[in-house]
Amino acid sequence: MILGITLGDVTGIGPEVALRAVARLTAEDTDVHYVLIGDTGVVRRLCGLMGVEADLPLWRGADSEPSRVYALPVSEGELPENLPAGDPRAALEAIAALREGARRCLSGEFAGLVTAPVNKASILEAGVPFIGQTEFLADLAGVSRFAMMLLGHDPAGRWLRVALATTHLPLAQVSAALTQHGIAEVIALTAEACGLLGLPRQRVGVCGLNPHAGERGHLGSEEITMVAPAVAQARARGFDAHGPAAADTLFHQVFRGDYDAVVAMYHDQGLVPLKMIAFDTGVNWTLGLPFVRMSPDHGTAYDIAGQGLADPASMESALRLAATVAATGIPCWRPAQPSP
Repeated sequence: MILGITLGDVTGIGPEVALRAVARLTAEDTDVHYVLIGDTGVVRRLCGLMGVEADLPLWRGADSEPSRVYALPVSEGELPENLPAGDPRAALEAIAALREGARRCLSGEFAGLVTAPVNKASILEAGVPFIGQTEFLADLAGVSRFAMMLLGHDPAGRWLRVALATTHLPLAQVSAALTQHGIAEVIALTAEACGLLGLPRQRVGVCGLNPHAGERGHLGSEEITMVAPAVAQARARGFDAHGPAAADTLFHQVFRGDYDAVVAMYHDQGLVPLKMIAFDTGVNWTLGLPFVRMSPDHGTAYDIAGQGLADPASMESALRLAATVAATGIPCWRPAQPSP
């Protein structure tokens, strides 16, 4: 199995968490091979800094020499050393790596893609229209039905799986962005993801948008006009969906074992509970793509980049989960327009 790993913004911690995670995983006896996609110069320098012994031959597809880890440059030459944090050249390199990784996944050359963090502001300032890696990869894959799912577990091993009905939006825009159809599609994707993970029940709890799930319309009408009809629509399609429920109660019920996954209406509604239990080990899974895509659930952390201090636990979790899902042999989602 070949997994691609984009290095993300190389002025951040992406390259070092990728290297540390791969060093740990290649010490295990598995048949997973890793291709580091991006600037080879930064990888070589970090190997020396962190004392990681890594022979990094270039990835040449079927003609590659035997190795567990490969390098795949995406541009001519190497980036200069000591680029300032968020430099536009690093942003453009990150975008090129995403394009290359997606292309090879879509062709079937790679079994999956794990993406190191990028900086949205740096990419925008480099002149590239960009909302997030999730949306960028969905566009490259030609899909309009997709969602973010964040996964993590607490020290007791209790999992939390949270999909988002909206992603990277200002809070003031969330209500206008929600639709009955869109919420129903995220519920469906969430249940389908539970199936890919081998969960037999696939029961999904759906959060309301407003406090107390709107209090029968006294604290907002979105639950009545959009969320409840979306749950009904998903149930009519055969999905075991329940809600809308007050978010503060619903997340407790998940830990009690009532649900396998949650659909949250907006970014922080879902990510705050997840990061409370799995800040260092959470994983982001893009649902709806025709290939496996995971990422660590953290940012570029410019303040500690290049010092060998970054914790690779989340990247390691992302790589393990990507390999697990890819190894099932179950096809991921196919490019398609949303159903009517």
